[in-house]
Amino acid sequence: MTETDFIPSAYSKTLENGKVTWESPSNIALVKYWGKKENQIPANPSISFTLNNCKTITELSYRTKVSDTDFSFEVYLDGEKKDDFKPKIETFLKRIHVYLPFLKNYHFKIETTNTFPHSSGIASSASGMSALALCFMSTEKQLNPEMTTNYFNQKASFLARLGSGSACRSLEGDIIVWGQTDAISGSSDLYGTKYPYQVHENFKEYQDTILLVDKGEKQVSSTVGHNLMHAHPYAENRFKQAHENLEKLKPILESGDLNKFIALMESEALTLHAMMMTSMPYFILMKPNTLEIINKIWSFRESTGLHIGFTLDAGANVHVLYPKKEAKVILDFIKNELVAYCQNEQYICDQIGFGANQL
Repeated sequence: MTETDFIPSAYSKTLENGKVTWESPSNIALVKYWGKKENQIPANPSISFTLNNCKTITELSYRTKVSDTDFSFEVYLDGEKKDDFKPKIETFLKRIHVYLPFLKNYHFKIETTNTFPHSSGIASSASGMSALALCFMSTEKQLNPEMTTNYFNQKASFLARLGSGSACRSLEGDIIVWGQTDAISGSSDLYGTKYPYQVHENFKEYQDTILLVDKGEKQVSSTVGHNLMHAHPYAENRFKQAHENLEKLKPILESGDLNKFIALMESEALTLHAMMMTSMPYFILMKPNTLEIINKIWSFRESTGLHIGFTLDAGANVHVLYPKKEAKVILDFIKNELVAYCQNEQYICDQIGFGANQL
C-alpha cells in the first residue's frame, strides 16, 4: 500500500447527520521508536503490547453545513469544552483531509473521555488519536459501504499515525509492529500491523502495572525530542540497533524466554533515555523515584528469581511488566515496596489487550 491508495474516489452514499463512538486503548512499546522523518514516518521500527484498561472513549457527532471552505468542530473532555485542544486537532484534520475529503462538509462535535486519570502521565495521544481516526473511518464507511475490514483497519491506523505516531499501534492487538523492517514480514512505515509470528503462552495476559511517578508536564515534549535525533551523534547506530532487537525478539516471543525478554525490554527503555541524555540540547525525563523503583525491581528479581521487568516511555513513569502466573506475589511487592515512590501513591493495573471496539 502507498499513501495514494488511501485517497478515495467518489462516495456511493450521502449522509445528513449521525453519530459514532469508539473506544481505543493506549499501548506500551517494547522496542522503542525515537526520531521521525517527514510526514510522521518513524526513523526506526517499533513493537508494542496493546493495553486493555487504559482507553479513550470518543463520540463523534456530525451534521452537514452550508459552507465547505473551513473545518468546523468543537471538542469536549469529560463534558467540558476544551478549546485548547483545537489547534492539535486542526493540524490533524489538515493532514488527513486529502484522505477524507468529506471533512469540510460537516460540523463535528468530538466528545472524549479517558478511563485513566487525565494528566496522569499515561500518553493519551495514542488512544485519543486512534479513537478519533476510527470515528472518522466509521463515517467514511457509511459513505462507502463496500469498504473491506482490512482496508478499514489499515487506513484507520494510517490516519491515526498522522495525529500521533504511536497511535497507529493502538487499533489492534495484542502485539503490533510499526515501521518497515526486514525482521517482520508485512511491516510498514505507513501503519501498524499485527505481529505475524508465533507467540508463547507466557506472553498471554501479560501484566502491566503503571507507576505514576510524576504527573507534571514534561520539560521537553516528545515532538522536540524526536527532532533532536536529526543531528544526534548516535542516531544511526540506534536505528540499526532497533532493527536488530526486533530480529532478536522473534525467537524470544516464540520460546517464551522471559529472562531474555526482560533484558531486551529494559535495555530498550534505558537506550531511549540515553538518547535523550546525549542529544544537544540534552535532557533527563527520569526522576529520582524512577531510579529508586528500577533498583528495587532489580533487587527483588535477584532475590526471588521472579520475572519482573520494567520499561519506560518518554517520561518518568514506570511500566512494570510480568507474567500473569506470577502476578499475585509481584503485585504484593509493588503495593508494599514501590507504590510509595508514586505521586500521591497512584498506580494503574493493566494487561495486554486486543485493540479498539466500536460502541
